[in-house]
Amino acid sequence: MAVTTDIAPPAGARADWTIDQHWERYAPAEHEVWVTLYERQAALLPGRACDPFLRGLDALDLHRAGIPDFARISEELRRLTGWSVVAVPGLVPDDVFFDHLANRRFPAGQFIRRPDQLDYLQEPDVFHDVFGHVPMLTDPTFADYMQAYGEGGLRALGRGQLHQLARLYWYTVEFGLMQTPAGLRIYGAGIVSSRAESVFALDDPSPNRLGFDLERVMRTPYRIDDFQQVYFVIPSLRTLLDATLQDFGGLYARLAGAEDVPIDAVLPADHVVTHGTQAYAGARPLTGR
Repeated sequence: MAVTTDIAPPAGARADWTIDQHWERYAPAEHEVWVTLYERQAALLPGRACDPFLRGLDALDLHRAGIPDFARISEELRRLTGWSVVAVPGLVPDDVFFDHLANRRFPAGQFIRRPDQLDYLQEPDVFHDVFGHVPMLTDPTFADYMQAYGEGGLRALGRGQLHQLARLYWYTVEFGLMQTPAGLRIYGAGIVSSRAESVFALDDPSPNRLGFDLERVMRTPYRIDDFQQVYFVIPSLRTLLDATLQDFGGLYARLAGAEDVPIDAVLPADHVVTHGTQAYAGARPLTGR
């Protein structure tokens, strides 16, 4: 998600911070990194990722020629849900990020990690952004949610509420879980693009897994440096969209006088899917937002 503000576009970027992907400039070794990452996640995610993600992966044929050509996948995305993928040089200002989402453009980094960074990279690269995020944009309901989030972000800019709104993005778009008839499934991009967290999020006894509640999510800090201590579980993508299609004014007013909920807390009002041990997190210092 965007984290910078009031910065001019870097040299070579347009006013909206987009750049040309220059797909033809990727080296064979860079395509090989994509294929390595893709193949290990594609083998791991059946039975873990939600059906809309897996269907999107097939619909976009992201494996075909190494790093995907944004022009090609945008053509298919436009046909399915009216979205496109635009290349950006890295993290972009909040207003730019929200404007792209509100207009059904997903900003994606164009660079790919090195072979020695397969398991961890601090800044999102093209694998995280495209493999992790873009398949879900083929689902009409999730596509509408992302547009609604962008529109809400633009409104929140004038209210000083981005702190809470960022938590909603984190706990849904990046690290969301879904309850399905077959069990818990992943839809968050930060999980599906990570081999280790794809296992941890569903199998490890440490994290809490709690039913999604909009206000609860916005009061909960998140980890930026390690596996999550809590995951929020939606019953459906429709529920997620419906929670967003409302006037947040009253909610923001309540949040202004509310304290954060400790990241490891389980409240009496929570719907508990899994009450975690917090054993993994207890051995590590917290860096939260």
